[in-house]
Amino acid sequence: MKRNVLLTVADAATEAVDMATMLIGGALGAWVGYTCYPDTWSGDWRLAATGAIAVIAAVAINDAADLILTPVRRLLAQARGAQPLVQAANTLDEGLAQVVDATEDDAARRAANAAWDIGKGAFLQDAARWRGYEDGTASFHLAPGVALYHHTTQGTYGTDHHFTLLTGDSEAPVTITGMEQIRHHLAARAAGLPAAPATTDDRDEEASLLALDA
Repeated sequence: MKRNVLLTVADAATEAVDMATMLIGGALGAWVGYTCYPDTWSGDWRLAATGAIAVIAAVAINDAADLILTPVRRLLAQARGAQPLVQAANTLDEGLAQVVDATEDDAARRAANAAWDIGKGAFLQDAARWRGYEDGTASFHLAPGVALYHHTTQGTYGTDHHFTLLTGDSEAPVTITGMEQIRHHLAARAAGLPAAPATTDDRDEEASLLALDA
């Protein structure tokens, strides 16, 4: 948590410096431009030229500052993506605990990556929302009593990924291959309908009940 706070503060400071260089450059350019033009120039010409010099100076100084800020941003991005260092285990129990944590983290990340097959958005690709388990499976909390589970099997051409919707009641597991199935299941439960596989009639009845509730 402390590490994330420091990275957030560093990001904010970097963007503040970037904005400050623009303002300083514009102000400096405006001052130089307005004071250095001949008195014989009309006010309109001096204002127009001052504006142009201010913009040029702001961009020039900001570009110069980027020579420093760009490496800083790169370091911050690397630090954000880097995993905290894990100390070497001193005992067998510590080593086992580290391996268990790594296995659960791996299961969560694999589930998030595989979820691209059923939803192309970022909703299911957030590994932080997946909970991995020691056996390599993972779950994604969708709503109270409803979770999406991921597990793998060894197929003919490699690893096969499977997603199943499970509930806390006695309903049978539902194999999930797309986001529409998840939406239908949750909408049906919200409307008090049986959470059966989606059909055209189910969708029509579901839409009618939801419209009445609205």
